[in-house]
Amino acid sequence: MKNTCSSSPPFMAAVTQQALQLLAGGPTMIGRSPKTLLASASARVSSKNFRGGPKCWDKLLLDYARKCTTELSVFTRGPTRFFSSITVGGRRANQFIRYASTGESAIVYHAWQDNQKPRVCILGGGFGGLYTALRLESLVWPDDKKPQVLLVDQSDHFVFKPMLYELLTGEVDPWEIAPSFVDLLRNTSIQFIKDKVKLLQPTDHLRHFGENGTGDLSSAGSVHLESGIIIEYDWLVLALGAETKLDTVPGSAEYAIPFSNLEDACKVDSKLKLLERVRFGNDSSPIRVTIVGCGYCGVELAATISERLKDKGIVQAINVEDTICPTATPGNREAALKVLSSRNIQLYLGYFVSCIKEVANSNDSKESGQNKYILELQPAKRGMESQTLEADLVLWTVGSKPLVSQLEPFDQYPVLPLNGRGQAETDETLRVRGHPRVFAIGDSAALRDSNGQLLPATAQVAFQQADFAGWNLWAAINDRPLLPFRFQNLGEMMTLGTNDAAITPSFIEGLTLDGPIGHAARKLAYLWRLPTDEHKVKVGISWLTKSAIDSIALLQTSLTKAIAGS
Repeated sequence: MKNTCSSSPPFMAAVTQQALQLLAGGPTMIGRSPKTLLASASARVSSKNFRGGPKCWDKLLLDYARKCTTELSVFTRGPTRFFSSITVGGRRANQFIRYASTGESAIVYHAWQDNQKPRVCILGGGFGGLYTALRLESLVWPDDKKPQVLLVDQSDHFVFKPMLYELLTGEVDPWEIAPSFVDLLRNTSIQFIKDKVKLLQPTDHLRHFGENGTGDLSSAGSVHLESGIIIEYDWLVLALGAETKLDTVPGSAEYAIPFSNLEDACKVDSKLKLLERVRFGNDSSPIRVTIVGCGYCGVELAATISERLKDKGIVQAINVEDTICPTATPGNREAALKVLSSRNIQLYLGYFVSCIKEVANSNDSKESGQNKYILELQPAKRGMESQTLEADLVLWTVGSKPLVSQLEPFDQYPVLPLNGRGQAETDETLRVRGHPRVFAIGDSAALRDSNGQLLPATAQVAFQQADFAGWNLWAAINDRPLLPFRFQNLGEMMTLGTNDAAITPSFIEGLTLDGPIGHAARKLAYLWRLPTDEHKVKVGISWLTKSAIDSIALLQTSLTKAIAGS
């Protein structure tokens, strides 16, 4: 059976009994039972001559039915996709199933534990979403206003993205930077659903709420998931993040690998292991890894992979700008250039990729995973010649598209105000414009600083916005004033390989820590940023144990060399 969802626009949030009487037939229906009213109204709106048709009034009747405390059955005529049966159980009005026409499966609504308490739905379990949920959990609430928090993400684990590079060098284990949501939320009241968001149906812009979004706890909208579950909410937080935009040049989507989540990092690691195994030997040709983009991600990847391959590989880094990390601080950029120039890395600055092609290899090469690719480069400025590069592995780090822009439209109506990049337009309190009950943070939000510039889509911005979003939700629910978000740049950090990194703190002008000191400072800073105290302790113990083992191994090596020399 095929699942269907309501396709009606969110005209109203509720229908009074008097309105339903008019819809069912006017004064002649006064005094009739809810079952009779719903049956009559259902039959009338099923008519082709009825203004608006069934899909315009489906939401109205459904909301009215949910207010009833008895079991109702409504039958319609004709092939229209209206509800043929509605079951509402007691006070827990969210626990009901709406059945579509014959041959179609039921639409299941998520069952909240207590409909008398605020319902907060958070979409996305990255820095913005997870840390907003944990912030809400940490705040002190009145007993009757502590919200129920539901976190939805398409993955079953949180990913601390700034440390994905360490997976390629073996410095960290997957569980340390990608713990499961079940483990992280075990000692909290936060619920978690692994699912993908299909579409949004906000109705808060059609209702009268107070200045801060205050008002009764009737639904402010619903979220439709791909599994068919519908989540009604009182407050919504959009933190869906973004994904790498691969469809920019011919061949990039087919042959290039992004580097933005745990699956990507594991795929790159597997490819490198395969190439290292196949090319094992002194007389084999070097492994050629091409990285498109020399922003922070591209430079960190180039430094990490070049250190891993050493003399067995060549890293080719391409950037359309005539420098690396154009938005980085001078200290970090100089430290990165110093490291890149000391390793087997070739920089192609001022070029962009026009296409990627796969080279026809022998069957044996294809079976062993030895695909080769050709990248055609065009100069971004005059006076430079085109180039052609050969690669065994192509990594793509430029461009991103917010996932909020990829949600299905609801009945051709614009759901949220989006900018040209596909981000939701927000006010300074992080609420989506025109939607007092919807917050947007991280890659999902288009928020500008005091100079009118869009805030960068970084983990630091999302982390700070999560703190404000959590507080402003508390303030809105408790009818307190909301705080305007002000981003505080604490500095920039980047890894440059094992035991090497660069840090430029904002509170000390001109200071840049690099080398082993920068590496240690960066690890400590990220250890502090990990979610939940329990996870921080586990990871801290693991890192200390690894450091102790490495120190003992280094000492043993030094003693062996000293004894052999004597």
